[in-house]
Amino acid sequence: MTESSMTKINQFRDARHWRPFHNEKDLALSISLEASELLELFQWKTAEEGVQDIERVKEELADVLIYSYMMADNLNLDIDDIIAKKLVKNAKKYPAPKD
Repeated sequence: MTESSMTKINQFRDARHWRPFHNEKDLALSISLEASELLELFQWKTAEEGVQDIERVKEELADVLIYSYMMADNLNLDIDDIIAKKLVKNAKKYPAPKD
């Protein structure tokens, strides 16, 4: 995550006085709800049909990411760091096949 992205997200939130509503529980709920909205774009469709409305896909994905960034910021987590650590853990759990 770039610092400017987080700054822009926080500026948007703070200009609307929404900070009191963005606690970890409510952010986790919002991530789930927005992920469900993203999933709904693909319901009963093939993957190709689901991305036909790419603008909606981008909007819903952005919502998921914004709430995720906000949660990471609340918890003072470095997104790049937690992703890197999870990839290491996943590599051990799911090793690549040896050709």
